[in-house]
Amino acid sequence: MRRSLRFKVALVFSALTIVLLVAQALGVRVLAEAQEERLIAALIDDDVQSVLRSFQTNPSQLPPYDVRLHGYVSSADQARLTLPSSIATLPAGTHEIIVGDREIHVSITPVADTRLYRVYDFSRYEKHFKEMINAFMAGTGVFALLTVWLSFGVSGLLVRQVAGLARQVKALRHESTASINPGRYDEVEIVGLAEAFNDYHQRMADMIAREKDFTGNVSHELRTPLTAVKTSCELLEHDPAIEGKSRARLAQINRAADGMHELVNVLLMLARDDTPQWIEPVELAHVIETTLTQFADRLASSGVHTVIDVDSRLQVNANVSALTIVLSNLVDNAVRYTDRGCIRFSYADGWLHIEDTGSGISEEALPHVFDRFYRAGPEQTEQRGFGIGLSIVKKICDRYGWAIRLESAEHRGTRVSVSLPLTGSDGNRPPC
Repeated sequence: MRRSLRFKVALVFSALTIVLLVAQALGVRVLAEAQEERLIAALIDDDVQSVLRSFQTNPSQLPPYDVRLHGYVSSADQARLTLPSSIATLPAGTHEIIVGDREIHVSITPVADTRLYRVYDFSRYEKHFKEMINAFMAGTGVFALLTVWLSFGVSGLLVRQVAGLARQVKALRHESTASINPGRYDEVEIVGLAEAFNDYHQRMADMIAREKDFTGNVSHELRTPLTAVKTSCELLEHDPAIEGKSRARLAQINRAADGMHELVNVLLMLARDDTPQWIEPVELAHVIETTLTQFADRLASSGVHTVIDVDSRLQVNANVSALTIVLSNLVDNAVRYTDRGCIRFSYADGWLHIEDTGSGISEEALPHVFDRFYRAGPEQTEQRGFGIGLSIVKKICDRYGWAIRLESAEHRGTRVSVSLPLTGSDGNRPPC
């Protein structure tokens, strides 16, 4: 899933800031706890030294002797605590023990043949210290959330000119001579990007203009001889001397001229990237029959027969010229590579199927059949074409939104399927 540049910038800023805040908070906590322990240790050491000096000066000030602990027990606080007998086994030094629900410190110091147990209760201080640390951590969390909001706002300021450039680019058209004004931007990088796009846009506009001129000239040059052929056919049709096979040949030339005219229109539409037009209900069976007439001689000479399993009243939404070119190329391929059997047309579930019993296509060639100038099969085959028929078919299908798929296997024939929407909003087949 694609994310916006603003989102990515905000995410990076937020993640980096949160990591730094968390690291800082943890570092402060660890440092504060270490300082707390050092402070407590220093206080206990000073206090123990002071108590020992006072006891040495005046032995009568020695605290009560505890038989269980085999030593003197003294408390630095007014409240006296009963120490567990288990501390008698602890070595000399300062220890933290739990008495009741409080954590206390006990300093054990050797005195003559016995020991002095000095008790310190820092629980109130430590509770206050933990409350301060927890408040600091909670404040860090709140500030981290605030950082996310600030990062999103700051990232919007950082990428606003990129977003503005993107909006201007979307508003431009290839045919337009308008360009982006680099003076609207402050950042050097954005200005450079705008200037580079203006240069590219101008070159694209010039190229499209040249292509339109070229296709217009080609259209004129192709239609002029076709018009002459059509006019000659119309004049010859009124000549009573032409009859029989000659008149059939004349009709064939007339149909070929019509097909060439339709081919020119569709190819020019593909070259100019025009929006598909002239979509109307057409009788699919009739279009198939008309397409097959131009292959009648080739089918008769090869002995291949055709089967049209399409209801004569079934109508699809299509451009007649484009559909005719698609069918002509598909039938041409089927006839070219089929020397026995039949070519069958059928329609089911919105798909027109064209199946033949020809030589088929190898598995290695299937992914490339719609590539321009690609020709499958042995090089010495006389029936090979130029490799552009299926490429044109694919382009026309893509332009009109017709899905096309091809299934084939060597020596088992080929099946081409084209999705053609039925006439009517309900998409159901007309009643028979």
